[in-house]
Parts: sequence; structure tokens; C-alpha cells
Amino acid sequence: MPSTEVNTVEDTQLGLTDEEIALLRYHQAQAAGSSSSRAASRASSQGRLLLDSTSLATLSRHLDRLMQQIQVRIEYLSEQSSIVTMQQYDRAGNIVDNADAEIARFQDIMSQIDELEVDFDRIAHIRDIVRDYRYRVEQLERELEHSSSRRAHDGHRHHHSHRHHGHAQTATGRRHRH
Repeated sequence: MPSTEVNTVEDTQLGLTDEEIALLRYHQAQAAGSSSSRAASRASSQGRLLLDSTSLATLSRHLDRLMQQIQVRIEYLSEQSSIVTMQQYDRAGNIVDNADAEIARFQDIMSQIDELEVDFDRIAHIRDIVRDYRYRVEQLERELEHSSSRRAHDGHRHHHSHRHHGHAQTATGRRHRH
């Protein structure tokens, strides 16, 4: 069986920022933990991305779920932002008393949205790279399966050809190889 080293790529070679690498390592470990994949967990702890279709599919699904959770949180915070804005408008008479608190709350919500959007973009970038590697690994696996089945078929046919065709024997009594 090939070593884990052969079936991995250094996560620093994926074109990610340091923050994205930290996110990838964290979420690769999370995905590996939920799937009980020791190899993916080990690869993550060594700063490597495991290049097999099962691990990449698990990581991809994990990142999709994470992005969906972030999107739900962004929508919730956007609703909260609208509520704050409407409350601010409705309480125009009390604006002087409540303005600082409402503005601070609004700024906090907007800051959370900004952070989540940055995380969303980072996760999307990581997910796209994982999907690309998954696609490439699946293509290679299909090519290897096709190649090995063709070799097995060709070898089977070639093997039969030796039985059906006579070969001249040399002075040592061995048949010539083609």
C-alpha cells in the first residue's frame, strides 16, 4: 500500500493564506473526526491534505454544511440589522436616549456580518480547492481502473496468442520472446 505521504499534498502548497490554512486544518480534523478517518486526521495534524476521493468528499460535504450554517447566520444577522433599523426609525422620538446603544448594536451586527462573509469566502475558496483535488483524484482513479482493466484484458489476449502460434526454438531450447 502506498504511504500516506504519496497520497497527500502539503496544505501550504494549495495557494491558501495562513488563515485559510488554519481553517483548512481545523475543518479537515473536524470532518475526519466525524467520519472516524484516522488517515485524514493524521494528514491534517501533519499539515497535509489527504488525496483520496472519500476523504475529499467528506471534507467537501463538511465545508458545504459549514457554508450553509454561515449563510443562515448571515441571514439572521441581516434580519436583526433590519429590525434594529426599523426600531431606530420607529423610535424617532426617543432617538437621543437610545441612539448610542442602537448604533453600537448595529455596528456590532455589521461587524459580525463582515467577519462571517470573510469566513464564508475563505471556506468557499478552500471548498473549491478541495473539489478540484477531489475531481482530479476521481479522474485518476477512473483512469487507473480503465488502464488496469485494459492491461488485464490485453495481457489475457497476449497470453493466449503464445499458445496458438508456434515459435521457433533456439539452440538452447528456449522460445524467442517478442
